[in-house]
Amino acid sequence: MTESESQASSAPNLNASKAPQKVEVVVQSPSSQGEINITAELAIFLLRLGVSVMMIHHGLEKFQDPEGFAEFVVGKYLSFLPGNPVLWTYAAAATQIVCPIGLAIGLFARISALGLLSTMIFALYFHMLDTGLEGFPFAVVEAHNYTFELSAIYAAIFFYFACAGPGRLAAFRKTNTITYYPKQES
Repeated sequence: MTESESQASSAPNLNASKAPQKVEVVVQSPSSQGEINITAELAIFLLRLGVSVMMIHHGLEKFQDPEGFAEFVVGKYLSFLPGNPVLWTYAAAATQIVCPIGLAIGLFARISALGLLSTMIFALYFHMLDTGLEGFPFAVVEAHNYTFELSAIYAAIFFYFACAGPGRLAAFRKTNTITYYPKQES
């Protein structure tokens, strides 16, 4: 008998029973000793709340003059989108009102952030076509900020929340338990 056969015969058979075995892995807090960094969690919550409240303004603006936005932004710069530009304007406005509410309270926060990120990607595309980079990063522009700057900052924040989630101070947050069911051998 070879050494590998000897080790295989002495190892316990983990899949001896026919019923699937449930294995749970609990992921601890990234801080030492499992403590929560309340300052960091509060900062994440305030960022989530602040950016959400500010984003609602952009959705309300679109609802105030949907035909104007549809004609001068969607129709002119985003003409590759199928269908009526007014419908795209209403979709963007609804996204910029509904998704910030979800992100702020932590209800479907990642999906809400992804919806908001998509509107900011279109906003960045619009600004790049309209004004370009304007000498970014070293030019001093007349308006004191690049026209794409606000959209880029929003996009970065929504990208963070789409990837990292809402943090611990959310109404509906995912637990830190991952359940695995090992594959059954026939």
